[in-house]
Formats: sequence, structure tokens, C-alpha cells
Amino acid sequence: MGYIISTVNMKGGVGKTTLTVNLATSLAKHYNKRVLVIDLDTQISATLSLMQPSHFAKLRKERRTCRQLIAKAINPLVQSNYAIQDLIQPYICAVKGLDLLPGDIDMYDEFSVSEMMYEKAAYHEGANQSPRTGPTNFEQVWNNFERVLIRGILSPVISEYDFIILDCAPGYNLLTRSALTASDFYMLPAKPEPLSLIGIQLLERRLARLREVHKDTNPLNIEMLGIVFTMAGGLMNRYYRQVMNRVTEDYSAAKIFSTRIPADVNVSKAVDSGMPVVLAHPGSAGGRAFQRLTQETLHKLELIAGKKEQKVKVNLAELE
Repeated sequence: MGYIISTVNMKGGVGKTTLTVNLATSLAKHYNKRVLVIDLDTQISATLSLMQPSHFAKLRKERRTCRQLIAKAINPLVQSNYAIQDLIQPYICAVKGLDLLPGDIDMYDEFSVSEMMYEKAAYHEGANQSPRTGPTNFEQVWNNFERVLIRGILSPVISEYDFIILDCAPGYNLLTRSALTASDFYMLPAKPEPLSLIGIQLLERRLARLREVHKDTNPLNIEMLGIVFTMAGGLMNRYYRQVMNRVTEDYSAAKIFSTRIPADVNVSKAVDSGMPVVLAHPGSAGGRAFQRLTQETLHKLELIAGKKEQKVKVNLAELE
């Protein structure tokens, strides 16, 4: 079983999608990992960073995007000829092991979601169902749905990948919450500026609430893999360091990636070519930084896995 990782920040424009596509590509190309990128942002930036707009337009016309899976999850009666395996685009950017589930500019209809939630809550209330056997109000129905939405979509293919990376929208909508509940880890890209740091703080508060909501029914196992500073460097180095020092006051060194992603025009040029900078300009400052970040990510996961294994051994020893 592989890792499910969400890349997320409450604030937009922090390099979240750039982090997603370059980390995923580097894992597949340089470490022979099987990686699936899922674009959950209606800006479809991850999709358009990995394929040409004309290709995406064709897939959308054929209704072969993530939208169809979400619609089916909202309303099981929706007719669809596609399973998730049919919608995943393999061999993205000609990289073996790199797959993409394309996003859509319209992921779901909020009215349909609310209607479905209301009908389920009304049904359970009418059946006089007790809290021990199922949901009895709208809030419980909503919490249950957000817990199973993304996890249910992924369940048929989870075992096929070493990494599934979820590119979440800025803010805190249904898909972002559901992605977080389905994830093992989350990565926080952040620009070294005050508003970006506020996005980190807001997300941490939201996650605390999310853990509280689900603690009695199905506790969340998600943990922060680390904060990644993006677009750092240049003439404002001293200012950047001051802002980063403020983050280190709130988080341990283990929660902050040592690799910084520099501001590099080659990253933007790569997007125009429909491929990540680690492919388009691997020798550039940005390309090299993402390769180092990938190595650091794998190292962090190895350390975490080692600590968990040691904890299991200690627990077994205590039982004996």
C-alpha cells in the first residue's frame, strides 16, 4: 500500500500545483515509483501542467474527467460508462509510472450535494434511527460523506500506486476536506511572506476541527509531512529569512523542508510547454531544487516508517 499525500494551503498562489507535478514527476522518473496525480482544483492547473489544453478539451468533451466520479458518488443513480481506471491517463509526459486523473472546471453542483445530504438526513430521521446505528442529522450525514467521498473514488486503485498525490484547491471546500480525510500526509507549500503564513495557520486550525469532528467515528491518521518554502531567494533574502524564522518558532525543524524552491523563470516556461520543470529544464535552479526536494521527501518517509516500526516492536515487547 502506497502513500496518499495532499498538497494544500488555504491561500492560493503559493506554488502548490508546481510542487505537486514536479514531485510526482521526479518520483516516477528518478525513483521508478508508480505515481498518480489527482487534480481536485477547478483551476485545473495540475492538469494543464501535465498535458496540452487541446488534449484536456477532448477529454472533457468525452466526459472523462474526475467530475464523472464525483457525480456518481453524489448520486449513485447517475449513468456512467467509466470506472476510475478508464479515466486515468497513463504515461503522462512520456514518463513511465506517471499517471493523471484530470480535473474539471466544474467538479460538482453544490445544490445537488446539499439536496442529497438533506434527503439522507430526512430519511434517517424518518426511520427514527438511533445515533448508535447511523446518522440522525444533516451534520452527521455531511461528515460521513466527506469522509468517504475521495477515499471511495480512490479505493479501486490505491494498491496500484506507490504515491497518490492530491492537488487540492485553495481554501477549504468539500473536496479539500475529503482529500485530507483520505490522506496519510499533507505538504504545505508556502511563500516566505505574511499572508502565506496566515494560510498555514488557518489550515492547521481547520485540521484541528476536522480531527475533532471525526475522532469518535473514524479518527484521522493524517500528519504533516512538512512545510515547503517556494519562490524564495533573490534580492529579498534577508526579509525571506526573517519570515522563515517566524515559522520555525511554531514548528520543529523536522516539519520544515530544508530544500527551498527558488524563484525561477524556467518553472513558468515549463508550464507553457505542458510539462514540469524537472523534465523541461532539469538543469535549471528550479529543476535541481525539486529533485533535491523529492530526495528529502523520500528520506522523511523512511524516517517516519522507521519510527512506526520501532514503536510496533516496543509494543509487542511490552505484550510479551
